[in-house]
Amino acid sequence: MLFTITTTRQPATDLGYLLHKHPAKVQEVELAKGTARIFYTEASKERCTLAMAIEVDPIALIRHSGNMTESFSLGQYVNDRPYAASSIFSNALSKCFSSAMNGRCKDKPELVDEAMPFEVKIAVLPVRGGEAVLKQLLEPLGYTVQAERHVLDEQFNWGDSRYYTVTLRNTCKLSDLLSHLYVLVPVFDNNKHYWIGEGEVDKLLDKGEGWLDKHPAKDMITRRYLRNLGGLTKRALLALNIDEEPIDEEADEAPTNEKKVRLHDQRLETVNQELLNTGAKRVLDLGCGEGKLLRLLLQQKQFESILGMDVSARSIEIAKERLNFDKLSAKYKERINLIQGALTYRDKRLQGFDAAALVEVIEHLDEPRLEALTANVFGSAMPTHVVITTPNKEYNSMYENMAEDAMRHNDHRFEWTRAEFETWSNAVAAQYGYTVSYKPVGEVNANVGAPSQMAVFSKK
Repeated sequence: MLFTITTTRQPATDLGYLLHKHPAKVQEVELAKGTARIFYTEASKERCTLAMAIEVDPIALIRHSGNMTESFSLGQYVNDRPYAASSIFSNALSKCFSSAMNGRCKDKPELVDEAMPFEVKIAVLPVRGGEAVLKQLLEPLGYTVQAERHVLDEQFNWGDSRYYTVTLRNTCKLSDLLSHLYVLVPVFDNNKHYWIGEGEVDKLLDKGEGWLDKHPAKDMITRRYLRNLGGLTKRALLALNIDEEPIDEEADEAPTNEKKVRLHDQRLETVNQELLNTGAKRVLDLGCGEGKLLRLLLQQKQFESILGMDVSARSIEIAKERLNFDKLSAKYKERINLIQGALTYRDKRLQGFDAAALVEVIEHLDEPRLEALTANVFGSAMPTHVVITTPNKEYNSMYENMAEDAMRHNDHRFEWTRAEFETWSNAVAAQYGYTVSYKPVGEVNANVGAPSQMAVFSKK
């Protein structure tokens, strides 16, 4: 795989300072899956071109095949990774040009924020969706796209391949260009050579900062980058959706339901109303995520003290951003607090509250760990009321193209039928001295019930 980057901004050799690579030297950088060789094909005052050739080690690729998927049994041995730009290319960019990507230039720091004319060539780039996808993702970022599509075989009439030699032109900061390529190359390919975990969300948000949240195709970029893994994609999209209106500190009424169309919004509004009905003044949002329920709770004057807790520190940060936490007035800040913590460990900070909500939380735990959660929530914290929602497994049959034994998200450990949820809830209520009632969340189907189910526990 060959990548070149050219500038005509004079003196063009300043490109060497920005990339921290001397034009007179050939450099080799060892990668986990091969070697990147970096050299200049031209270096004059008028024009400078750096080239990076990546040689993939097929043995290393097989040994650590990770998340890469192929459609036939020998796919790990016979594939396009040695010559196609992929997530291996993104890793090479990050390792070889980390300073430039992060906007650092030791010798000429004034160059970092300067928009320069660049021409980039990638040979070859696999694109699922063809030239239309190339333009859909690159043109909103200011790139002029020139794509040469390759045929499958010049001797046989097998048609066009999904591989392109792509030339891009843009006037922008170098750090922006490298960040765009880091994110988008695996998106075009719609594949990765390693396992996808929580850290990939942070990488996406880091490299997408300043442009991804404004991109008209941010949903597609996010889903492809995270390989359509439901929980990770949901967290990333929530993090990117931070352009909501700030909290109106003068509003006396709860928000209207005019925009309530999604199941997620119905669920949050139902839980919000249920907490109001309990008369609680001090409430917990356990597993608060990025803070959507907290936002509703904060708008209710009835709730004098609100505590949100989540196991993810990153989610807490995002929740504060969504709430415009730093800009809240003193009267709002003294009502709300956000903390990091795990629901499977007893935590004295959760004691003394009137009500607690766990919205689509329990299904993310392995079933054997639920006993620790109930001991913490019902046995240690002991709020007077507890509201729990979880998906209704029976309703999954209503979703088209969903396999019979599949779950709604890849990070769910289980999904219960209504009978299973009631059996578990009745046992918890009996063990810890609560009564429990059940309500559907969402539109009810006569045969399979509602998409989500809710249990409301009250201390005897």
